[in-house]
Amino acid sequence: MRKLVVYYSLDGNTKFISENIAQEISADILELKPVKEITRNNFMKIFSGGKQSMMKAEPEIQPFDLDPSSYDTIIIGTPVWAWTFAPALRTFFSKIELKNKQIGIFCCHGGGPGKIFEKMEKKLEGNTILGKIGFKDPLKHEKEKDASEAKKWAREIIDSLSQ
Repeated sequence: MRKLVVYYSLDGNTKFISENIAQEISADILELKPVKEITRNNFMKIFSGGKQSMMKAEPEIQPFDLDPSSYDTIIIGTPVWAWTFAPALRTFFSKIELKNKQIGIFCCHGGGPGKIFEKMEKKLEGNTILGKIGFKDPLKHEKEKDASEAKKWAREIIDSLSQ
């Protein structure tokens, strides 16, 4: 079984969880990187990211050297921006056709996941969603607890496939 973790992260929270998951389940990892990244200035970051999310922007992302469609199991992670997934994932979903995959989805948020899972599931129709989980700003709050929870969640997904 080929496993992949796909994620976008601006502040490092989603990257932190993704790396822990990938290590736990021995998965390849794919970080989505926009060609033009959003500024890290707090006000402009919130304004720019929220605007892109609300306008359903699909920013150009840097090419990657692996084929996500060749993996059986994919874990996808995103921060929550304006109650939805990051625009880099919107680009990913429009460029890469994922069908008949086993998928886990997670998010990192500052206040709640909102309806992000429903929105992601809609983009991932034709696949089997094996699990969903959210983490509240793991780098600011309960870093080790969240890392442990992410690993346990991912391990349960993988174990469920071998039964």
